Amino acid sequence: MESSFAPSRTRVPGLFSPGIGVGSLFPDVDKYDIQIEAWAPFGEGRGGLFQNEMLVEIGKKYGKTTAQVMLRWHIQREVVVIPKTTHYERMVENLNVFDFALSDDDMAAIATLDKKESSFFSHNDPVMVEWFVQIVEERKKQSDNANDKKNR
Repeated sequence: MESSFAPSRTRVPGLFSPGIGVGSLFPDVDKYDIQIEAWAPFGEGRGGLFQNEMLVEIGKKYGKTTAQVMLRWHIQREVVVIPKTTHYERMVENLNVFDFALSDDDMAAIATLDKKESSFFSHNDPVMVEWFVQIVEERKKQSDNANDKKNR
C-alpha cells in the first residue's frame, strides 16, 4: 500500500534488544525522521540476555544490572523504551538509568551482539507479517466489540 505520509514513530516488538539490530531492518528511519519505539526492550530475556557475560561485565563496571545496561543502550541510541514489569523494585531499577552513560567502547561492544533478526518473528517474511497483521486486526475488533457493549 502506498502513502504520501511517512510514519512518525514505529513500534517494533523485541527488535531492539541487544543482539537484534535496527539498521538492517529499517534503513530509512533517519532519512524519514522516524522515532523507533521498543515495547519489548529486553526481548523477554530470550537468548539469555540477562545472563550475557558481556552485559554482566559492563553492568559491574557501572554498578548496574544487565537490564539497566540494556535500557541505557537503547536510550543512548535514541530509541524510546517501554519496559514491562509488574514488580515495584524493577520499576525503580528501570528508572535508575539516567545517572550513568555507556562509553563509546561499551556501546560498540553491545552492538556486536546484533543478530539482525527479531526475537519474536521475522519482519522480512511476508507470511509472518500477514499473520501478525491479522492478529492485530482481530484484537482491534475484539476491543471495539467490548467497547460497544460497554456503551450500550
